[in-house]
Amino acid sequence: MSTAIASRIDTAEQALSVAHDLAAHFATGAVARDRDRKLPYREIDQLSASGLLAITVPSRFGGADLPPSIVAEVVRILATADPNIAQIPHSHFVYLNLLRLAADPPQQRDLFEAVLGGSRIANAQSERGGKTVADITTTVRADRGVLRLDGSKYYCTGSLYAHTLAVLARLDDPDHKTGLEHGEYVAFIPVDAAGVRIVDDWNGLGQRTTGSGTITFEGVSLRRDQLVARARAVGAPAGYGAFAQLLHVAIDAGIARGALSAATDFVRNRRRPWFEAGVDRAIDDPLVIQRVGELAVEVISAEATLKSAGEAVDATFVAEADASAERAAAASIAVATAKIVADRASNEVSSALFEVSGTRSAAADLGLDHFWRNARTHTLHDPVRWKYQHIGRSLLHDTPPPLHGVI
Repeated sequence: MSTAIASRIDTAEQALSVAHDLAAHFATGAVARDRDRKLPYREIDQLSASGLLAITVPSRFGGADLPPSIVAEVVRILATADPNIAQIPHSHFVYLNLLRLAADPPQQRDLFEAVLGGSRIANAQSERGGKTVADITTTVRADRGVLRLDGSKYYCTGSLYAHTLAVLARLDDPDHKTGLEHGEYVAFIPVDAAGVRIVDDWNGLGQRTTGSGTITFEGVSLRRDQLVARARAVGAPAGYGAFAQLLHVAIDAGIARGALSAATDFVRNRRRPWFEAGVDRAIDDPLVIQRVGELAVEVISAEATLKSAGEAVDATFVAEADASAERAAAASIAVATAKIVADRASNEVSSALFEVSGTRSAAADLGLDHFWRNARTHTLHDPVRWKYQHIGRSLLHDTPPPLHGVI
């Protein structure tokens, strides 16, 4: 896979402008790509070439070092046009953050420089068969003096488009042969490394072109400088989990806005008025006006809570040198709140799109169902019922939410 030559983005204003331009471009063909499962290789290369995937590279390595709130807004803008494309770089940004927090300077330099040149990172994290999603059986072990990686990963979003895989594994070293501390590590390995096999078997009803397939690792040879201890990032009060969750919120808020825009466009231009309304245009039907207003409130609320949550996560990054558990907890609660609101908005608005648009909107060739399918699929990622629990426990018991989040 070739690496795109990336442009340079230096400011938040520039990043948002580029995101809007790309979103307008990606919107064309989004329905067909989703319907036919046409993988957006060209569009992802364009995303890399735009420089947007490098906006979080720290300034000391030549990057723009833009804050989480701007990254979230970029993702939200892209999701209004194509939620698949918006989700693909999620783990890319998350693992760049892990590098920032936990990697040694030489590791940081090599991967950040690659990203500045257009390289992409994808996750290989989730597994099947464990008691919970947190159980990891993929291992790093010593084999005749060489570190080896073995295991299978599923739902590896973005892996079909990546240059580097970030693989979550546990150290299997009962005899202490490796000299590494016990725990979980993220191994950064090239997608074309010997022993890596990527299978395009994702068959979800939504998010169909995210490249979220299966990867197997069989005796993949590792160097020590490819391993980063995950605990350094996850256990620190630096907003690691909150940042990961924030980007999920941005995807949902973007879907909600995209669905609302599609609904209003359809009502304006294609819907006939209901005969009992006694009006000549559907946009003058008072019941349609009422419902569209209600949906707009849902979308605006999702966008507002996303913005507030982004600012809370920004605070954990800005104050990293003086990181505090209180600040990290506040960011996690803000993101949990935003996740609840955006989850509700994306599912409700994408379904109500048909309610306000009428029978004609159900025509299969229009593909308006992709908003709902994408919302329903993406919001299954982690249950919002636990967000309510974290918020309630924080208020009643002064119990801080977990720092790790779900990425």
